[in-house]
Amino acid sequence: MDTIRIQFTLFSAFYSPLIATFAGGFLKEEGLETDWSVSPPGVSAIEAAGRGEVDVVQSALSQGFGVLSMGETPKVKHFAQVNEMDGFFITAREPDPDFAWSKLEGSEVVMFGGGQPQVMFRYGCHKAGIDFDKLVPITPGGAAAIDEAFRNGQGQYVQQQGPFPQQLEADGVGHIVAQVGPKVGPCGFSSLAATPEWLATDMAKAFTRAYRKTRVWLNETPAAEVAKAEKPYFPDTDEDVLAKCIATYQALGNWTPHIEITDAAYEATLDIYQQSGGLTQRFAYDQVCARPPAV
Repeated sequence: MDTIRIQFTLFSAFYSPLIATFAGGFLKEEGLETDWSVSPPGVSAIEAAGRGEVDVVQSALSQGFGVLSMGETPKVKHFAQVNEMDGFFITAREPDPDFAWSKLEGSEVVMFGGGQPQVMFRYGCHKAGIDFDKLVPITPGGAAAIDEAFRNGQGQYVQQQGPFPQQLEADGVGHIVAQVGPKVGPCGFSSLAATPEWLATDMAKAFTRAYRKTRVWLNETPAAEVAKAEKPYFPDTDEDVLAKCIATYQALGNWTPHIEITDAAYEATLDIYQQSGGLTQRFAYDQVCARPPAV
């Protein structure tokens, strides 16, 4: 049985469409064993793919924008979507059924210090009619550091992907008050990338067949069943918390059944980065993306 090498830039339940390809047995059905990993802090999964060390990486369209902005040609193509909407939550220390985004102004918010999480959060604030620069940011580092900081008493609010905020609620540490995705709207938030050479292989076709089946399964299967399959990969998360997180993402609609990165999603991402991320020019779809391998 051939082995496919998959690397995540971030590992969370938000990326269940990729996790479930192996957690749900879909890759094995296509004759593929899985060797998966998470890129170490400060190490690029995209670069690992470019060097041929991994086959498929979880990334974001904005990675291609950065490379092209420097006048370089990307080594990979983004060939399938993972999420068509931002998957971050805003969690407060106390329940707030009357939460309004304006309450974030002047408040300490534990958040990501840069990259796409901040660009999308900034755009969400823009759509909500508030000034992102009036937030008081606390930026301790990656997802685990952000969670630890909030648990240790820093910040009035925290920006996190699931299942971190759902676990905060279960532990009585915080209360989810908002989702960023509905403010930002549909876009090419996260994607799968690979080299053009790999995309021409039979393995790429087998992966694509498995990935299409996985996305349908994710949308048609009760969250509790998905959580049961994925629980071994989330040892620090309660299974019922994981199920709650997955149910929320199913309802949000970011795991659409189709795998293609649509032209509309791509253009929306360009719009967001032009408004909030400092992008000064628009790049053509085929400079960043490729259609999924034909199967």
